[in-house]
Amino acid sequence: MSEEVLINVTPRETRVAMVENGVLQEVVIERESKRGLLSNIYRGRACRVLPGMQAAFVDIGLERAAFLHAGDINSTDSGVNNISDLLREGQSLLVQVIKNPIGSKGARLTTQISIPSRYLVFLPDIEQNVGISQRISGEERGRLLNIVNQHMSAGTLWTAESKQAGQRINCGFIIRTAAEGVSETCLQADMQFLCRVWDAILDKAKTAPPASLVYEDLPLKIRTLRDLVGMEVKSIRVDSNETFLEMRAFARTFIPELIPLLEHYPGERPLFELYNIEEEISNALKRNVELKSGGYLVIDQTEAMATIDVNTGKFVGHRNLEETIFKTNLEATQAIARQIRLRNLGGIIIVDFIDMLDAEHRRQVLRSLEKYLEKDHAKTHISEISALGLVQMTRKRTRESLEHILCETCPTCGGRGTVKSTETICYEIFREIIRESRQFNAQQFLVYASQEVVDILIEESESIEQLEKFIGCSLKFQVETFYSQEQYDIVLM
Repeated sequence: MSEEVLINVTPRETRVAMVENGVLQEVVIERESKRGLLSNIYRGRACRVLPGMQAAFVDIGLERAAFLHAGDINSTDSGVNNISDLLREGQSLLVQVIKNPIGSKGARLTTQISIPSRYLVFLPDIEQNVGISQRISGEERGRLLNIVNQHMSAGTLWTAESKQAGQRINCGFIIRTAAEGVSETCLQADMQFLCRVWDAILDKAKTAPPASLVYEDLPLKIRTLRDLVGMEVKSIRVDSNETFLEMRAFARTFIPELIPLLEHYPGERPLFELYNIEEEISNALKRNVELKSGGYLVIDQTEAMATIDVNTGKFVGHRNLEETIFKTNLEATQAIARQIRLRNLGGIIIVDFIDMLDAEHRRQVLRSLEKYLEKDHAKTHISEISALGLVQMTRKRTRESLEHILCETCPTCGGRGTVKSTETICYEIFREIIRESRQFNAQQFLVYASQEVVDILIEESESIEQLEKFIGCSLKFQVETFYSQEQYDIVLM
């Protein structure tokens, strides 16, 4: 997935950067104060069952109740899909987080538990079944499927619960891409390890109080070794010696082949600065993204969707307008795919390409976008280009975007992205003075406002004179240094 993995550790924050061919492609940030809940398992309690939504809200001990849809509930009877038949208020159940809380929305849950390890994903409480990554093909695909199927049917996999009942464990496995070329011994050990983990979860769940954590996923630094590191990685550089030793100990136990790739970076110059990562993160928070040709992208995030607008900018081309547009759109596809991963944009994404008349050009641009998105670990679905030149796509959203993690709503504009002009504020002040003069008997009005607004008011001396005559009293203005452009107060004297 990446040629180099860079891990920066500071107190209470870990950042992981994936760099391909010297270019930053992805950043994952984990803060102890806001550690993600993804893959955590809880003993939840259904607090509200909503038949009209075919869903329930489940208390798992967080500030906001989590959301559980009927389709995400395991049922022994495949014909039952009504939430009222599957769940009742006050019922206790084991649930797993499949989507972190985002914005005002609570976490999303499932009862279809899955526990990943290095080579496999364990699926308890389902009919015995084995799946395999689509990236594994040929004879290797058959070899891996045979190994896992044989060990499942041999009856060597147990939990304390299944052993007591004298039955084989009812479970399934998904073979991950990392299992390619792995020996039978390693796969068997991974299967047994996952069964032991599930055994421990079941044991803890029996005594855990409702709305409590039963199983917490690994921290980011260890998850990186388990999930994000692929066969193409040439180095994993860590700037904290303590973290390096911890990761090496984990790798020695579970992924020994990664030990030679682990490297402690002791340099005086910060690791992320050395690779220009800090600047790239700052650029990823900007609205505009420059293209090498002179064109540019405009990226906006809203609650409902993210939009990406493609513009030719300074690029004028050499042949004709259609060719200029085509080359700009084609160049934009690589930048769009990178920005989606880097910013971790999720949900609905609308890409507004520059209108192309040639159907073949539209087809090539769409194929190019699909090609560059193939490296993205998150699942995406892309529609055809519409008559308006729009591409609608969805990307699975499991954690907050880079902007939501690093930024907060602007206290001045309240998230609008704009503020009222000084001229607009002046007219608002005039209207408020007229309203109060009719309501109260005042000899004078004192207006407190920002420097910019007061400057405009003083310049409008003729308008002020007219207003004073109209209301029959004088006006004074005073600058409040800490007032934003939209803030003002009017005091009667």
